Amino acid sequence: MPKDGNSNGKHFLIGHSPKPSNDDDAALVDETNPEDINVPQSYRGPRLSVPLNLNQVHSLINAFKKKQQLHAKYVLLVLHEARKILIKRPTVQHASTAISKQITICGDLHGKIDDLFIVFYKNNPPAVDNPYVFNGDFVDRGQYSVEISVLLFAFLVIFPNEIYINRGNHEDNIVNMRYGFIKEIMNKYKEHATKIIQLFSDVFSWLPLATVIDDKVLVAHGGISDRTDLEYLANIDRHKYISALRPPTYSGGQYDPRAGDSDIDEQVDVKEWRQILDILWSDPRPNMGCAPNAFRGGGVYWGPDITKMILEKHDMELLIRSHECKPEGYEFAHGNKVLTIFSASNYYEEGSNKGAYIKMGTNHKPELFQFTSGKAHAGRKLTTRQRLSHIEESALQDLKSTILAHKSELLTAFVKHDPLNTGMLEAGIWCDCMNTVLEMELPWRSLRHSLVKHAEGGQVLYNTAFEELSIKNTKLASGETNTMTEMLYRNRDNLELIFRMMDKDNSGSISMQEFAEACEILSRHTDGSLSKESILDLGKSIDINKDGHIDFNEFLEAFRIVDMEGRSFGKSSPARSRSGSMLSGQ
Repeated sequence: MPKDGNSNGKHFLIGHSPKPSNDDDAALVDETNPEDINVPQSYRGPRLSVPLNLNQVHSLINAFKKKQQLHAKYVLLVLHEARKILIKRPTVQHASTAISKQITICGDLHGKIDDLFIVFYKNNPPAVDNPYVFNGDFVDRGQYSVEISVLLFAFLVIFPNEIYINRGNHEDNIVNMRYGFIKEIMNKYKEHATKIIQLFSDVFSWLPLATVIDDKVLVAHGGISDRTDLEYLANIDRHKYISALRPPTYSGGQYDPRAGDSDIDEQVDVKEWRQILDILWSDPRPNMGCAPNAFRGGGVYWGPDITKMILEKHDMELLIRSHECKPEGYEFAHGNKVLTIFSASNYYEEGSNKGAYIKMGTNHKPELFQFTSGKAHAGRKLTTRQRLSHIEESALQDLKSTILAHKSELLTAFVKHDPLNTGMLEAGIWCDCMNTVLEMELPWRSLRHSLVKHAEGGQVLYNTAFEELSIKNTKLASGETNTMTEMLYRNRDNLELIFRMMDKDNSGSISMQEFAEACEILSRHTDGSLSKESILDLGKSIDINKDGHIDFNEFLEAFRIVDMEGRSFGKSSPARSRSGSMLSGQ
């Protein structure tokens, strides 16, 4: 078994670092070479050069605080420098407090750069004597995912022995298509977006999957399962998993979900894939044992007995994970052996949760620090639109989708507490039902104002969370096109799958021809039919920026779910619900 150079008998967990193929590596470097991009004289942002130094990183911080955009040339430069370091990193990396006597652990940031600045202000930026572990999910949802990524990777280049960045479930090209990171890159960098997306996708695949602190504390984004084996995990070639949602096949390709599960064992190393899914996607629960994570569609729910087993197996004391928003920014579970840390404050809406980070010394006792960014001006009443930031809208939309997917279970719980069928519940009872059915410990009292309507006495009108849905496409009005639009919504899961399969190069967009083929494939599995002319018209209407391609965000924007007024799509054709998706959750 490969060992770390400073092995003390337990560093066998670290395993080896996979190597890129020479041909693929040369092609990527050539296609994303920052030297091919010229910077105009009019550019007033930071100018970077190799080797990066601390002064340049400080100039990045100052520029990002002023909301200045870094030129594409320098984004690529930082990514390439970080990639050189990450390629050499093991899949399970080792951090030590022996010299620094302490280390800081941050959870999900999701593009909220103000939260990162608060952490740096309260705790000081990374330094030789101030090491950090960033536990994944620093992109998607927020507006500044590019800037956070650049800062973290720049600090990694300056302090390669003090910065540890774990991969989260959102450091994934397919997830980025839905949750905003690819759209952010395309909006900010336009002509150079394809290169930046390509390089980010590769760099994310080189991120380690876990960090072990002093051989006693495991830090991983999602968590563990009864099959978690750090020695096995350490020797996985993580770079093969450009997306954890599309695993590599034995033949060197990517698994085609159309083949079904019947022959997946013949195409994919399922044991290896599950190790990765479990560590990126899992959530702790109070129930004993392991169960499939139905809400997320990947990973597991694991109980305190599993925590005890895995920690004892690896002679460890504590598991630190992220992946879930917590009202206080952190939460202990399983007899204080599992600690969730979440560093994006106001995640759902203003005041919904605090952010937090961990300071840990040589005794491995976590010290927790909380913070909140972007509070509204005291005494100023804001509208819902003003109160919700970009990230909050995205998170709330996903929460609403989850609520709709569990409509029948929730209604059963509500009606049980409403024997007179008034359609109303006291707020406390409604909150308890939401928490019990969805198994999501969220600040429901504050969130309810964004999710349901209320009676004059303050009671929750619980049916308003399920008001009838329709698909509205304001650009197309013909009956034929509306029929196709509704068919697309009813088969949204299938279309997402088709979209990804058509997007062979993971570019995040499909051509008009690819869109037409996708619609034809979809039609074979439905009762709907549409002429080629109508499909072309539909595709053109979805191509909002008229660049001849449809990215996933354009597709979702064109078929936005809106409240039904005066007509019910749901009565005649109820949308197929499901318990969860691997594209849901933090």
